[in-house]
Amino acid sequence: MDLAAGRETSPATVADILERLGPVIGQVSVLGDAAVGIVAVEHDHRALRPAASPGRGTLYCCLRGALHDGHDHAAEARASGAVAFLCERDLGAAAGGAPQLVVPPGEGRRAMALAACVVERDPARSLATVGVTGTNGKTTTTHLLVSILSAAGYEAGLVGTLSGQRTTPEANELQRRLAAAAAAARSAGRPGAVAMEVTSHALVQHRVDGYVHDVAVFTNLSQDHLDYHGTMEAYFEAKASLFTPEHARRGVVNADDAYGRRLLERQGIETSPFSLADAGGLSLSADESRFVLRGQEVRLGLIGLFNVENALAAAAAARALGVDDAVVAEGLSRAPTVPGRLEPVENALGLRVLVDYAHTPDGLSQACAAVRDLLGEHSRLLVVFGAGGDRDHDKRPLMGSAVSAAADVAVVTTDNPRHEDPEEIMAAVARGCTGPAELRLEADRRVAIGLALSLAGPGDLVLVAGKGHETTQQVGDEFHSFDDRLVVAEEASRLAGAP
Repeated sequence: MDLAAGRETSPATVADILERLGPVIGQVSVLGDAAVGIVAVEHDHRALRPAASPGRGTLYCCLRGALHDGHDHAAEARASGAVAFLCERDLGAAAGGAPQLVVPPGEGRRAMALAACVVERDPARSLATVGVTGTNGKTTTTHLLVSILSAAGYEAGLVGTLSGQRTTPEANELQRRLAAAAAAARSAGRPGAVAMEVTSHALVQHRVDGYVHDVAVFTNLSQDHLDYHGTMEAYFEAKASLFTPEHARRGVVNADDAYGRRLLERQGIETSPFSLADAGGLSLSADESRFVLRGQEVRLGLIGLFNVENALAAAAAARALGVDDAVVAEGLSRAPTVPGRLEPVENALGLRVLVDYAHTPDGLSQACAAVRDLLGEHSRLLVVFGAGGDRDHDKRPLMGSAVSAAADVAVVTTDNPRHEDPEEIMAAVARGCTGPAELRLEADRRVAIGLALSLAGPGDLVLVAGKGHETTQQVGDEFHSFDDRLVVAEEASRLAGAP
């Protein structure tokens, strides 16, 4: 049956959602008509539209956030077309007579995820789903996995950093995207699959509740997001929650990572290890990484040891889905480069320049190590990097330490300063720059990139780290156009005197 057509003729009702919520959340009450049809779930009152037909429409979820409370916008939501509400308290007159699903305090996000699964007809049930979590490597791993699954005959899609505003979307948007992936697979006449990046925030905020991944993948864990989680232990436990029966059927885990080994010792779900030791005859060059995996030769068009780890993660996930070893090798070998991940940038100066998303101490160490291997005996590594504002303060000097230990020239600049003083962020990074690298500070990121290019000579390599694929820079509440790749090309042309 066509799920979209089925929903159009016979939408889910408030009663259907209540039936799903009850066993999971417990005490849920309905105020009003439970027969009202629900065709969409929304948590942003500004995105609501009037119902297309009577008796059906959008369920507005009143979520409590750090700065705003969706309950305060109930009357606006009703005026904008909401036909029912999911809330943590009786909205009274603000509901305008529309039915209310009232859940216990603190259960709004989980309830929204379950409601979205009901309204979208549980699209994950008709897809092979892989959730990838870890501090670094999620984006590359999912891209490599899509290449493998496509080679295996799947209509494979991505959900992650490069495909939306959030790495892992809010639950209602996620279920819409899974439903679209299922519809695309039906239209193509192929089995459907989705490789998805699952962040620690998403797990804590219940964005991936209501369905079970076929495979969960753990890449690694290092310091990041402690502004949100508080401690590394809490950060780890958030990631580890993906490896439970509520979220995954089986897992594949990086056994070379200390936190990965802890996961492998747990008894939540069946887990299998992967390790760099799985890659036989490993050979790294400036253009590719070559190795033998389970008897099959792989020529990976990505450089760096950490990308071999990402490839092994994708391969392990594909095998867990039943993909043949030869197809795994084929998919890895024909995988395209990933935007903003050690991406080469052609430039008028003829310099070797790579743009990368590395923005954690461990990510920067790995990126620097990967490109250091590409340098000649007398060549230098120049790194342009900064730290984001309104984020983990403790990692800033650690980032400085990582780069100053590995680079010949460290150019500290802004990243996305958001609501913090860029000079203070730079000073915190610079305090950690105790290594032998020559230190330069330049708050203007464009000028900093130009500076690194002007200092580089033949045989040197410039690594511009932190923003990767991003095309904007956030200063305060404003987003300004800024793409490191374009800026590198523009500054190189300026320095070369090109017209």
